Amino acid sequence: MSVNELLKLYFEMLRIRMVEERLTDWCNKKLVNAPVHLSIGQEAVAVGIMAALNPEDKIISGHRCHAHYLAKGGDLKKMFAEILGKATGCCKGKGGTMHLFDDEAGHVISAPLVAASISFGVGLALSFKMKGENKIAVVFLGDGAVEEGIFWESINFASVFHLPVLFVCENNLYATHSHILQRQPSENITERVRPHKVNAHRINDGNNVFLVREIAKAKVELVRKGQPCFIEACTYRLREHWGVGEDWDLGYRSREEGEKWMEKSPLKQAEKTFLNRISAPMLHSKIKKMEEAIKKEIDEAEEFAFNSPQPPKEDLLSEVG
Repeated sequence: MSVNELLKLYFEMLRIRMVEERLTDWCNKKLVNAPVHLSIGQEAVAVGIMAALNPEDKIISGHRCHAHYLAKGGDLKKMFAEILGKATGCCKGKGGTMHLFDDEAGHVISAPLVAASISFGVGLALSFKMKGENKIAVVFLGDGAVEEGIFWESINFASVFHLPVLFVCENNLYATHSHILQRQPSENITERVRPHKVNAHRINDGNNVFLVREIAKAKVELVRKGQPCFIEACTYRLREHWGVGEDWDLGYRSREEGEKWMEKSPLKQAEKTFLNRISAPMLHSKIKKMEEAIKKEIDEAEEFAFNSPQPPKEDLLSEVG
């Protein structure tokens, strides 16, 4: 992988991080009237997976959808407007932070109910196969969603009918405030998926964006041939389940555990990789230019969202299923 390719992946992760840091500022100023689920610390999964896809491929997300939306090419202005409930939002202000959508970018749906969107991805994959389209569906889910029956039904259906679907489980160890070992017999979800004859791979370092991309490329190639695949990416959220603060004081996980994961966060890992290829001054110069470009984009998107109108009352029930 060339340095420019590495830098592009880093840029996408940094963009997600900076966007969510701006959302953090909004929340602290009480500008957002809905629960916000941040992906800070998990950026490598979204960016690495999207880097292996074609523009026409489709993705399905859940409640923690910001990173998926942005990495797939979702419109930032429409995202900000949606989170503020404005008429110019991607769902015209009716969905909010957990219902992001950009069909042009291939982000088909975000559903906040845990596991609710998994079967949608399987349905998409079935439609691609029936129409003979060279597209795949990618379904993002968390470790908690594995405990829902629809996950196993979807895995089974995809396997039986050889559907072009890639399941991506972001295993961040916790479902709300419950550790995975309080809910499941093992931290390893992959070993329970394999008996369903789905090609499954566990990425122990899901914070390594370069590793995630390489494994995703291999799995996507199989999926295009009709072999459903499952990727379990081990990662960690650095903020509370919903909200923008830290939650070490709640007692369900320790600050020491969090600090270990901070040291191997996606951005830090990528920077260490760069230092084996380019000098520190050159890296810092490139990062500074990235930050300036991203800040400009964020500022413009924020201005667009702040200045956008509220939805008119007569549109209250339009396009609501």
